[in-house]
Amino acid sequence: MQTPGSILLHLDSSARTPERIKLARQLASDFGAEVFGQPCVLTALVRYPFAMEGAAAAVAILKEMDQDCREKMHTTFVELAGSDGRLHWLEPLADGPWGFARQALYADLVILGQHDPDDPAGGELPADFVSSLLLESGRPALVLPRTGVIGPVGRTVLVAWKETREAARALSAALPWLQRSDSVHAVCFGEDVQAPLNSLRACLKVHGVGLTMHAGGPEDAEVGNRLLSMATDVGADLLVMGCYGHGRAREWVLGGATRTVLTTMTLPVLMAH
Repeated sequence: MQTPGSILLHLDSSARTPERIKLARQLASDFGAEVFGQPCVLTALVRYPFAMEGAAAAVAILKEMDQDCREKMHTTFVELAGSDGRLHWLEPLADGPWGFARQALYADLVILGQHDPDDPAGGELPADFVSSLLLESGRPALVLPRTGVIGPVGRTVLVAWKETREAARALSAALPWLQRSDSVHAVCFGEDVQAPLNSLRACLKVHGVGLTMHAGGPEDAEVGNRLLSMATDVGADLLVMGCYGHGRAREWVLGGATRTVLTTMTLPVLMAH
């Protein structure tokens, strides 16, 4: 994949939004990309539908909450974007998360934040916003953890490799980082992992990327936890992996490792479905 030229940045009023803006500005500088900051939250009326049964004053208060939320997002974005002409503010979408998923179809990369149930603003979006967006849009997304300082991303990369289209798409999206990295590690789980790891090494060698290979052990229910543990062991600041899931009865059902990583991640994760 060529370096991303168009980055869609998710904005809300959560405590971690500034970290996403700072990273987006850094990526705009690194890759010469255009960043589009898109506010996206559920309206207060959707979050508190009982207000429709109350007085008109209650509805007015909810609309004021929406306005305050928008102003907070805009102020934060303007302050951190500064005079960088590659960062652009977009007006809020009338259809919230559904409209954001549509916008994502036109972006090379999406920047999202891990859901934080302890953040007072956590209710501004459905808890499955990140996973639904990944599975519905098919676009690669860089998901930032809900805690910790986000430093430079991509100096040491861990690739969770599996011979699937999801992992291949994530790998392709990660190439701009891999080619700039100081160190790239790859781990494969299951039996007979040497052959796919050797094939991956040959693939990356064509792109000028060296690789340290690891056999991760059995492909069981603990894969997600062992993957995050290995990321810590090798000092990774970026994890690259496929996002696995399927639709069932009007909801998305995530794969075990995908669910574990999205729930307990402690470093930025580049995912693709």
